[in-house]
Amino acid sequence: MGTITVPGLPWYSPPRVAHALKQARRYPLIPIFILTFFLVIPAVFAPQVAPYDPLKGSLSKRLKAPAWQEGGSIAYPLGTDKMGRDILSRMIYGARVSLAVSLVAIVVGGLIGTTLGLMSGYFGGRVDALLMRLVDISLSLPTILLALVLVAAVGPSFWTVITVLVVLLWARYARLVRGETLSIKERDFIARARVAGASHTRIMTRYLLPNVVNSLIVLATLQVGYVILLESALSFLGAGLPRPTPAWGLMVADGRELIVTAWWVSMFPGLAIMLTVLALNLLGDWLRDHLDPKLRNV
Repeated sequence: MGTITVPGLPWYSPPRVAHALKQARRYPLIPIFILTFFLVIPAVFAPQVAPYDPLKGSLSKRLKAPAWQEGGSIAYPLGTDKMGRDILSRMIYGARVSLAVSLVAIVVGGLIGTTLGLMSGYFGGRVDALLMRLVDISLSLPTILLALVLVAAVGPSFWTVITVLVVLLWARYARLVRGETLSIKERDFIARARVAGASHTRIMTRYLLPNVVNSLIVLATLQVGYVILLESALSFLGAGLPRPTPAWGLMVADGRELIVTAWWVSMFPGLAIMLTVLALNLLGDWLRDHLDPKLRNV
């Protein structure tokens, strides 16, 4: 079968893209480099790196094209939006918003899910049945509908987004940890701990939890990309962070009516979302391959 190329992009072909993704998955320096310059550094050093205030603009400079296009200016390398705000500055602060939402949601959801998963797998019986039904309910909730209900009740805010994400995330951790715990609790070292008189809390925290940490790290890494994508989707639909917060999803939404005349308003934040999520998924795959003993041996 011949190679398929895209007109105007002679370097693009499915085999080349597949090979590039495979190399990025095998060597984590590529996704780490992308994450460092698209997420971590902009998020941590946003006030020092951003050239302008992300919330202030000038109508006289609205919809300026990127610097390399006609009518563009080096002062606004990625152009401006319909309010005259610098796209680059808003993207830099948007990385801070995405990272903050991801960290808070994953830490809170992970703590809740890990605790309940350990209890469910260790105690079994009615405790397991009750907690797993709660997991099933949580996984069956429609994300967008839940977000819209909360927005209608309390209004769009940072904590509204966090609440929606935690409700969706904790069940994933609980199910993963419960499955690992069911296997680990039957091993000899757990039986010896029981005979030695160790309490349930000590067995769960001292013997079970360290054995599921690797799986939790991989899941958390993959969930960062999922959370960024979900937060962007909610903000795009108006059920996430309120305007004028410089969030990537809001920036894409602001430019959807201008996609023909001012494509850069949506294109650059959309590209940032894509590259960040792709890099996180590749990094998660690499961690899974190296932290899972079975995959490592293969």
